[in-house]
Order: sequence, then C-alpha cells, then structure tokens
Amino acid sequence: MADSATGDPFGPWTERLLGLADGISREDARQFVHDLYTHAQSDLDQERAEADFERDE
Repeated sequence: MADSATGDPFGPWTERLLGLADGISREDARQFVHDLYTHAQSDLDQERAEADFERDE
C-alpha cells in the first residue's frame, strides 16, 4: 500500500492516523506507523521461524 505520488509505503497509513488523531505531528505519525510496521514484521518473521522449526522436527 505505497503512496503512488511519493513512493512512501507508510504514506497512506500516516494519513489515516493523522485523520484519527488530533494534535499529532506528521513526523510523529509517520514514525509511529514505521515502528508499528517494523514490530509487526518482526513478530511475523518470528512466527514463521517457529512454525518452520516445528515442521522440521
């Protein structure tokens, strides 16, 4: 879900957050979206690794 105008993959999610939260700066919103994505991706990677390990046993 990348912003086609800027190529920023977090752009649409940043805009959604800005629309929901009053008083948050664009930079803070983008950083939150980035951090959330990074942690979610890490959790998914860990789940996949655990599933692969269990499958291989």
